[in-house]
Amino acid sequence: MMVIDEAFKAGFNNQTNLFDQIMALQGDVFREMDGRRTLRFQHGGKSYFAKLHSGIGWKEIFKNLSQFKAPIWGAENEWSAIQKLDQLKVDTMKLVAYGRRGFNPAKFQSFVITEDLIDTTSLEDFCEPWKAQSPLSGDVLRLKRKLITRVAWMGKTMHLNGVNHRDFYLVHFLLNTKPSVEQLANSGFTVSIIDLHRVLISGETPDRWRVKDIGAMYFASMDIGLTKRDVFRFMCAYRGKSLRETLAEDADFWQDVQYRAVKQYNKLFFKDPEFPKRVGLTKL
Repeated sequence: MMVIDEAFKAGFNNQTNLFDQIMALQGDVFREMDGRRTLRFQHGGKSYFAKLHSGIGWKEIFKNLSQFKAPIWGAENEWSAIQKLDQLKVDTMKLVAYGRRGFNPAKFQSFVITEDLIDTTSLEDFCEPWKAQSPLSGDVLRLKRKLITRVAWMGKTMHLNGVNHRDFYLVHFLLNTKPSVEQLANSGFTVSIIDLHRVLISGETPDRWRVKDIGAMYFASMDIGLTKRDVFRFMCAYRGKSLRETLAEDADFWQDVQYRAVKQYNKLFFKDPEFPKRVGLTKL
């Protein structure tokens, strides 16, 4: 099976064996492991990203099964996730090609190609200056509040429609930074979620999966200069409730989120974070 954008396809001089040509693409390699190669390449004067899967092998399959994890066979997961997010109007990558072949799960070949999201920066990098000085006024403050609301809406929309990201960190949100901060704050912006390799799509998102995603976001936001009011803004936008309502009705959920985030922080930095103590969702 192969689905390919006609404009992208036209960039190949030889129209035969396109699957083999795509699997042999060369470029700037970002990751190469477990039978998966991620690279950026130029084609027809445009920049693209390719994830090329050559099979994860039986060892990796059995390892995942022994840990009660569903093995990720190839690119189909990402292809399905992009289509689902498009339906939900959640900004993500633009798909240009997808293909798969083979029957042996250990040697299953597949690929997914998306347009390169140029003129973007991750929210992790964009928020870096806030560590030293949290925005107090002006366009940066307005933009910060809008970003918090947008990310919360993206998580809410995904979870209400059975989409669990499983790597819901700031680094996987790309902000279009070609406009100035003033334009971004006052005229709108685009935040695209990427790295959909491990996305799970189901009929509904169980609370434990919601906690995993929102806990990851909470952990990633602990040291970027957010305030208690910022956290409450996220909570209200994510649950679609007033602060009083979500604190009363969703107390167990938010405590589980904080517990997971703090545990991850402890494991990585070998100390307690200051941030949750200021927020005070629960005693630690």
